[in-house]
Amino acid sequence: MKIAVVGTGYVGLVAGTCFADTGQDVVCVDKDQSKVEALNRGEVPIYEPGLDHLIHRNVEEGRLKFTTDLASSIDGADIAFIAVGTPQSHDGQADLRAVQIVAEEIGKAMTGPLVIVNKSTVPVGTAKMVHDIVAKVTDLPYDVVSNPEFLKEGAAIDDFTKPDRVVIGTDSDRAAKLMKDLYGPFVRSGKPIMIMDPPSAEMTKYASNAMLATKISFMNEIARLCEEVGADVTKVRNGMGSDSRIGHSFLFPGVGYGGSCFPKDVRAIMATARNNDMSLQILESVDRVNEAQKMVLVEKVVRRFGEDLTGHTFAMWGLAFKPETDDMREAPSVVVANALIARGAKIVAYDPEAREVAAQIFGDSVKIVEKSYQALPGASALLVVTEWNEFRQPDFGRIRDALSEPVILDGRNLYDPATLLEQGFEYYGIGVRDSSYV
Repeated sequence: MKIAVVGTGYVGLVAGTCFADTGQDVVCVDKDQSKVEALNRGEVPIYEPGLDHLIHRNVEEGRLKFTTDLASSIDGADIAFIAVGTPQSHDGQADLRAVQIVAEEIGKAMTGPLVIVNKSTVPVGTAKMVHDIVAKVTDLPYDVVSNPEFLKEGAAIDDFTKPDRVVIGTDSDRAAKLMKDLYGPFVRSGKPIMIMDPPSAEMTKYASNAMLATKISFMNEIARLCEEVGADVTKVRNGMGSDSRIGHSFLFPGVGYGGSCFPKDVRAIMATARNNDMSLQILESVDRVNEAQKMVLVEKVVRRFGEDLTGHTFAMWGLAFKPETDDMREAPSVVVANALIARGAKIVAYDPEAREVAAQIFGDSVKIVEKSYQALPGASALLVVTEWNEFRQPDFGRIRDALSEPVILDGRNLYDPATLLEQGFEYYGIGVRDSSYV
């Protein structure tokens, strides 16, 4: 098959590359000329483990190409994916302007029967909207399919090539067969390809992310209660997760979720409800809890060092919203750093991959260093914000000697409180009793 993928952001780049790796002829389209030229050289604009190798291999084999010419990519194509951004509008709704523009351009460029696939995260009704837009500019036969992505940043290649399920929203038997053939190589282990109507497919994406966000916020509220009553959230989490009805996934307390999906998708489904004269009270609480949770480390710092942090420098490990990515969209680190700076503190920060992105966000307000231990000398405390593997077993003696005070605020519960207390640290975690209680 000849496949066109419009949009070389996170979703489009991963999807196009993985399809090419099964032998398909894939052309990815982007309006950014410099980005396209770099991709054709095998240079990857995002950090995603394994993606650079796959791009380089498939470009070399001639199966994967990048262009700014949408019309040429659609000419003779069997399937065209729309994988452009749908950022959050001021009222929480998904901004569909890019989807609308691309849909019209695809319709004008069609040269024969085409399956047009919404891969972007879009609200219920978008497939119909795209269908109506294309109908105004072509008389050629086409089908519109909703095919939401379920990719975790940092594990996107595995998620795409070994999916839990593939959701296909279409009322067309022809489109369903074509999509089944396309995804066949990825479901040989027996994972399901689920065919459903487009609105249900669109809702499945939002409902899935909203459920995962709910688990995170629920666990963060339980963690806060654990601190007040003297319970250990790690033990509570293990006790809960052992119930097969609940499971262990997404029960890790921390400093809140971030990224490009959970915050935006929770607010988008809430906006959909408002547009239908409903309020999703659980998800409204989920969003509020998450925003409050991003301040939990700040609250602990203030309790320990006071409201006026003038003269204090804090070392921060972790800036990306999660490990194995350089993505800092809605990252808790931004909230924490800005709140401490507003109280007079200085921040010295390190992240394995997000240093360049962080420099663009913070400018001169945060000092970004190249190595983790460079953030420590003279700092009043170490704040762990992102759970990168390299932070899990550091040299605690080196940390203690470098800090001006032996204080660790662990926003991801990476460390054993008892061990750190034995080594002379003050330890403040999430959902465990702070050093001041011990």
